[in-house]
Amino acid sequence: MNEEREPLSPALAALLQAGPLPLRPRLEVRLTLPDLQPWRGGNALPGVWSFAAEAPGPHVAVLAATHGNEIGGAVMLDRWLRSGLRPRRGRLSLILGNLEALARFDAEDPTASRFIDEDLNRLWDEETLAGGRRSNELRRARALRPLLDTVDLLLDLHSMLWPSDPLFLTGTPPRAAQLAHSLGLPALVVADEGHDAGPRIIDYARFSDPAGGCTALLLEAGSHWERETVATMEAVAARLLRLTGLVAAEAPLPHPPPAAPPPRIARVTRTVTARSPGFAFLQPYRGGHVVAKRNTLIALDGEEEIRTPHDDCLLVMPSLRVMPGQTAVRLARFLAAPPVEAPPAAGAPDA
Repeated sequence: MNEEREPLSPALAALLQAGPLPLRPRLEVRLTLPDLQPWRGGNALPGVWSFAAEAPGPHVAVLAATHGNEIGGAVMLDRWLRSGLRPRRGRLSLILGNLEALARFDAEDPTASRFIDEDLNRLWDEETLAGGRRSNELRRARALRPLLDTVDLLLDLHSMLWPSDPLFLTGTPPRAAQLAHSLGLPALVVADEGHDAGPRIIDYARFSDPAGGCTALLLEAGSHWERETVATMEAVAARLLRLTGLVAAEAPLPHPPPAAPPPRIARVTRTVTARSPGFAFLQPYRGGHVVAKRNTLIALDGEEEIRTPHDDCLLVMPSLRVMPGQTAVRLARFLAAPPVEAPPAAGAPDA
């Protein structure tokens, strides 16, 4: 005797029909982590090298290896430090972020060294930094904080596990999106509000205060462990140093690729955080994919259907396998023009 079964929901039927998604991306390491021992001591803090010119100017910091498995930025900073790069005005700080996690990087298991105790890029609010909790990453954040409190422009270098086009993440200040747009590379700038799991370095009050003047950008330069990713990091960082006048336009730094159309700016309309261990996309979406129609089903989170909230919905960095509490994807809408910075509140201190 055959038992009657409830029919599958259309969403679940679509998911099953789509077939299995990859359990993980291909983990090919095409970069070699250089010997960083000469730079571990720093001249300002461990892993931090800071150089001031006689001529006044802004304090620009380039931060690498906020996550210890993202070694591309460390490859770039090693090259810059060995070259003897110095600013002609202002101050330049080159920062190796999570030193201890970076030291544990193993090309045979390249995802294992993202952090030691917790994510260094989810700790940047006053309550956490000033609280009593302890971890390797909190010690590092608390050590870096006084330096970051003097930085005017911060470029935080990252790379990505799942396939995606390079992009800037700017947080909420319009001034950050404007700066990213003016750099002209990469071709996508995304204004967002971060993660449920905690604020990033670019969300730290020094850089995110609406009435402030300091700015931070997070560059997602491409796939982990690819030479092209390091080239993108170096081109963007070099353009920032030229734009701020820390190096001359003719300085021997890598030049960006030939002229391209101005970057497009998008604003996140929804951040999708996985709530169940069964979160799954219906397709192996690539970051930068645009879903044409509103209300298109793109994923299931247990019984919850995840649908696009508007037409021409940009998928920002979809993670095809996530744990509960992690960001699965950001959904964004393209803007017609860069956001306009509101004037600082009356009496606001200079940054």
